[in-house]
Amino acid sequence: EDLEKMEAFVFEGKKFVKLPEDEKGIFYSHDSYVFLCRYWVPAESDNPNANPEDEEDECEDDFQCVVYFWQGRDSSNMGWLTFTFSLQKKFESLFGEKLEVVQMHQQQENFKFMSHFPNGILIKQGARKTRGLAAANQKAQTEFFQLRSNGSSLYRRTIQVKPDAGALNSAFCYILKVPFDPEDKTGIVYVWLGNKSDPEEAAIAEDIATNLFDQENYSLQVLNEGEEPDNFFWAGLGGKKPYDHEAEFMKFARLFRCSNDKGFFSVTEKCSDFCQDDLADDDIMILDTGEQVFMWMGPRCSEVEIKLAYKSAQVYIQNLRAKQPEKPRKLFLTIKGKESKRFTRCFHGWSNAKSTPS
Repeated sequence: EDLEKMEAFVFEGKKFVKLPEDEKGIFYSHDSYVFLCRYWVPAESDNPNANPEDEEDECEDDFQCVVYFWQGRDSSNMGWLTFTFSLQKKFESLFGEKLEVVQMHQQQENFKFMSHFPNGILIKQGARKTRGLAAANQKAQTEFFQLRSNGSSLYRRTIQVKPDAGALNSAFCYILKVPFDPEDKTGIVYVWLGNKSDPEEAAIAEDIATNLFDQENYSLQVLNEGEEPDNFFWAGLGGKKPYDHEAEFMKFARLFRCSNDKGFFSVTEKCSDFCQDDLADDDIMILDTGEQVFMWMGPRCSEVEIKLAYKSAQVYIQNLRAKQPEKPRKLFLTIKGKESKRFTRCFHGWSNAKSTPS
């Protein structure tokens, strides 16, 4: 690992404040964050035949600084504007040409940034600064998190989702916090392990839950699927409901964007770590789940894109019939805001779509 030092800041009020060490890796969807990372760059010798011992004194190791700006799905652009006009200029004066700025949005983090968090990152709903206010002014809420990796263990995230038993899946691990009193002083934390979940992710889920909640006030209970108590667990999820017992779609899920924004029609595949925000309102998206192929229509897509994307989806399905005859796909049409569970379960942390500006 070439990371020498990492400092983190969160945008609160009208300025960036330093983030406590124990909160690195915890993000809120209404907030913006800045991570200043200093990397070690090994010195390069001009003489390939030189003795390494002789070169040690002559070559000095260098460094590079990367500033990662992280913006939550529900946050405004005020954090980015404040950063570009204040903090970024300060960093540029300190590091000059050694500085690189990388802007990222929630669940679209790059590989290098994700590698700095051994347990992945945790994304909570709401804003960090309202935690104390919420505790004082309203009843404590049940919190429910799903742990999942997309394509690689480096793209591991634990995301807060709506407490709902129907969201469980035997292939994943979940964390459920159930408060016992309105002031959030005591309660229980369940770590639910699906019977088809990855053992490594099960251990990570338990570690995350241990560090996330106060162990003196919240007791921790690890549950294997099928061992759920009838009282607080199901009550915290709004009662028992049927849920999925497999996630075969994780092996097959592929997302394509169909667009003519460059003056010609093109179909491009997103990486395996795609998310809900990759669904572009101006375009058509094609999602392959392994059983269905969905053609998702953005509210501002054109008639030309619809016709060409429909033809592309048909060609794609025909091609798959030759390559994977044992898994024939059917084509379905869907529009923004009307997606079925078969569609939304392919996206980690799916939330209600924002309204589209007219």
